[in-house]
Amino acid sequence: ILPIIGAEDPYCYRNKVHAVFSRRRNGEIVSGIYQEGTHKVVPVETCQIEDQKADAIIGTIRGLLKSFKIKVYDEDTDYGLLRHVLIRTGAKTGQIMVVLVTRSPIFPSKNNFVKALRKLHPEITTIVLNVNGQKTSMILGEKETVLYGKGYIEDELCGKTFRISSKSFYQVNPVQTEKLYGKAIELAGL
Repeated sequence: ILPIIGAEDPYCYRNKVHAVFSRRRNGEIVSGIYQEGTHKVVPVETCQIEDQKADAIIGTIRGLLKSFKIKVYDEDTDYGLLRHVLIRTGAKTGQIMVVLVTRSPIFPSKNNFVKALRKLHPEITTIVLNVNGQKTSMILGEKETVLYGKGYIEDELCGKTFRISSKSFYQVNPVQTEKLYGKAIELAGL
């Protein structure tokens, strides 16, 4: 077996970060991941493999929900607005996309919410509202509205520029992806 070509820096590489939002019994808004085999949300403040800017933006959104009186979605009652937040970052370009996944297309004070989020994170280049009104475990719905920016980000990989939307497939570790693709090209002897 040939030696593994490891990552020089195995931290904060993940360019796609997803958080599900929930509310505790005491009313505290939490975001994180589902506990294995359940739909109970395990709070996550930071993660060693996720982009640190993405983690910070998710934390900011948690705080803004309270000040804007936006309810998080409750699967049991089918009530509430915000279901998930998806953040995509361009490793080489620095561009950042925030996708707010809601139960309904009606987002009260959305313009003020976007302004407040961008004021705290001016590095955000686009914000998209994705509507998922279905009772499903799928994160993204079909309908989207661009609230700010172009509705996509761009990133560079192996000398090529890629346009990445909320639904695009794009490898989550761009540094290792370039190593993998480079090795495949080398071994193919093109």
